Amino acid sequence: QVQLVESGGGLVQAGGSLRLSCAASRSIFSFNRMGWYRQAPGKQRELVADITSGVTTKYVDAVKGRFTISRDNAKNTVYLQMNSLKPEDTGVYYCQGTRWSTENYWGQGTQVTVSS
Repeated sequence: QVQLVESGGGLVQAGGSLRLSCAASRSIFSFNRMGWYRQAPGKQRELVADITSGVTTKYVDAVKGRFTISRDNAKNTVYLQMNSLKPEDTGVYYCQGTRWSTENYWGQGTQVTVSS
């Protein structure tokens, strides 16, 4: 079992920045894919960004050019740098990891609130 713990959420004004961190309890070297999802009130959870073990990244169109996902295998941590935040970025952000292409793990989520 692997635990994923998110941190870095909070309240920020529109145009501001936050950096989310997802710390794993074990090595993420074997995680072939890690991602950040978000869930806004009354909406389904959606993929925001993901990164493969080969550091290929993918972003939902709404965050392209503003968010950057990265991973530090030495620190067992995945990051989501969020710039130029908008009120529509508000939601609970979840870290997700896929190990050995078969095991899926989720964090408990961290709240991000962007005020206008």
